[in-house]
Amino acid sequence: MSTLLLKHADLLVTMEAMGERRIEDGGLLVRDNMIEQVGPTSELPPVADRVIDARGMLILPGLINTHHHLYQTLTRALPAAQDAPLFQWLKTLYPIWARLTGEAVYVSALVGLAELMLSGCTTSSDHLYLYPNDCRIDDEIRAAQEIGIRFHACRGAMSLGESQGGLPPDSLVEDEEAILRDMRRVIETYHDPSPGAMVRIGIAPCSPFSVTPHLMRESAALARSYGVRLHTHLAETLDEERFCLERFGRRPVEYAEELGWMGEDVWHAHCVHLNDAEVGRFARTHTGVCHCPSSNMRLASGIAPVRAYLDAGVKVGLGVDGSASNDSSHLLAEARMALLLQRVRTALLPARGNGGPGLSAREALWLATRGGAAVLGRDDIGQLAPGKAADFIGLRLERLDYAGALHDPLAALVFCSPQRVDLAVINGRLVVEDGRLTTVDLEPLIVRHNRIARALIAS
Repeated sequence: MSTLLLKHADLLVTMEAMGERRIEDGGLLVRDNMIEQVGPTSELPPVADRVIDARGMLILPGLINTHHHLYQTLTRALPAAQDAPLFQWLKTLYPIWARLTGEAVYVSALVGLAELMLSGCTTSSDHLYLYPNDCRIDDEIRAAQEIGIRFHACRGAMSLGESQGGLPPDSLVEDEEAILRDMRRVIETYHDPSPGAMVRIGIAPCSPFSVTPHLMRESAALARSYGVRLHTHLAETLDEERFCLERFGRRPVEYAEELGWMGEDVWHAHCVHLNDAEVGRFARTHTGVCHCPSSNMRLASGIAPVRAYLDAGVKVGLGVDGSASNDSSHLLAEARMALLLQRVRTALLPARGNGGPGLSAREALWLATRGGAAVLGRDDIGQLAPGKAADFIGLRLERLDYAGALHDPLAALVFCSPQRVDLAVINGRLVVEDGRLTTVDLEPLIVRHNRIARALIAS
């Protein structure tokens, strides 16, 4: 059994509770892939198989990304889609994404996950909902295993094509029985329900405007028969709301509940356009929300009522969303954007009952750690405590970007310009050291990724 000792951190923040425990000259002991001890350096063993001196660093739990589309790193900042709202943006990009290959999915996943890890993310989900040519979700699971990130792969799907009144072209939708067979295959092949699992599977039909009610019901039943979680997009835009009212006679939340898509095992991405009663419905059913502030601004979708969610007791995590609607994969930047955007919403639509500024720096980091863990249904990540997975990150405080902000180093991470991490450990393995990934050679990867991106657009 190997041991790793981190010692002498200027500040170690455990995120064990909302009033987080802060330990000066802190450290932790890892045995294999689990945390065994956390506390002041003076109380820890003096030796281990590997020792990390964290002087000058702030140490906190690894961040958790609860919604992404990794393949979209290939179509960032595409001129034709730069100024489009969601439906127009999708229609512009569908024909390009129809040319994706298994290699493209694999390489784009490596690029997006590398970005996430360098931003402090140690656990990520991904929502792959289109499978043209030889694409399989196996391609991005392989990438996650190679780069060393904890990964929740969501087997998405689209089955409602344009000829049936849906948004995607018929050429990009799949047969529903084939979808359900592959969902079953992926769960049986990859899902690991054990504590500390590195790979888990979610079932994730894409959206109300690209999937039939039949597939929503059947996929929910399939997921629950295996005990895996359910994920989809919901209430992202007013266009989606109009679509649901016209086609189903229901607002998105009522439609989702009618199909069995509310509950402890469900989390929805975006949830921008909910009224007070619908927020209460999420709270009563213990349904989770992934907040994607940058994407919601980029596509002019609106501002999700995160303050109302938190006040009602709804589980909320953060997501960077697809890299063609963000256009980056920086989770610490997303925490900062969540704070800023919620304060704008509170100024425009004053929150009832909390009396605060919308969102605090502490709450923003809570969403990025414990909130994300709750949304993904995990109690083994998102905090630094004995018995939890050894996922943690470190940032050097003596840098230009934090100069004058060390009165509160934790808040500086959110209020100041988002930085890359200097240190990251995932599952007890050192994956970022001195600001560099140890698991992937980035230079040839970037060249390969750009070659694929150019070919995708040119073909």
